[in-house]
Amino acid sequence: MGIPLDLLLEAVLFGILLGGFYAAVSMGLSVSFGLLDVPNVAHPAIMVFGSYCTYLVVGRFGIDPILAGVLLTPVFFLLGMAVYRFYYETFEKRGGREAGVRGIAFFFGLALIIEVGLILGFGVDQRMVDAPYIGKSLELFHDVRVPMRTLVAFGVAVVLTVALTLYMSKTFTGRAIKAVAQDEAALRLMGANPVRIKQWAFGIATATSVIAGAMLIIVGPVEPGMDRVYIGRTFAVVVLAGLGSMTGTVFAGLILGVSESIVLMHPGLGASWAPAVSFMLLLLMLGVRPQGLFGR
Repeated sequence: MGIPLDLLLEAVLFGILLGGFYAAVSMGLSVSFGLLDVPNVAHPAIMVFGSYCTYLVVGRFGIDPILAGVLLTPVFFLLGMAVYRFYYETFEKRGGREAGVRGIAFFFGLALIIEVGLILGFGVDQRMVDAPYIGKSLELFHDVRVPMRTLVAFGVAVVLTVALTLYMSKTFTGRAIKAVAQDEAALRLMGANPVRIKQWAFGIATATSVIAGAMLIIVGPVEPGMDRVYIGRTFAVVVLAGLGSMTGTVFAGLILGVSESIVLMHPGLGASWAPAVSFMLLLLMLGVRPQGLFGR
């Protein structure tokens, strides 16, 4: 049994909005894993941590969640720089064939520490924030109502994507970040320190995580173990896009969002199959085109 045309159009619309959110959530991982070759499997956990920090700031000062996320970006930027410095001194600097495996273990451990810390600090109950647009909807077409919080998250995702893309392509530091994974020796000849460039880039990737976390808690309630829901989706988007491609991340997020939305509304599949879409796309891309849609 297929999907009626009106439901299909609605699924595509919601999928586009969801895909923009997925793209923004994956931007930081596209920088850290795609450009720096850092196996940051803790990226979704840091995003959830950003959601809880947003929750605290909104509860304390009563400001908009997105503004709270923006105000928290300097703190997360410094946190990201500190995490990369520790990772570099402990694993990357020593090199060796096992450095990558040990790095993955380190970031898995970091994700576990964050999750356990959130459980100890907040419990396992879901947390949510309040804003004027949460709980309201906008009627775009006949009988098609879109939650305002989804539109807000999509708008923030677009702004974040454009800003990060322009930074990577128009500034010296941005171009150095894109070049550091390709030829560190050439980068040194240009007067740039590859380690500092990577540290700066990882700080940016972590700073985008808190904005993604603010969008996450706008879209719906959060709980400490939610990072496990997004780890497959974020890596699927980054690999589908092509490692390090900002433009590809947007298109990959849209593909994943529309695919999940169609599967979710299909009468023969439903919600139980939606989480599997990211893994199916990931396996398909690795088998057909390992470098991704826009891979170098």
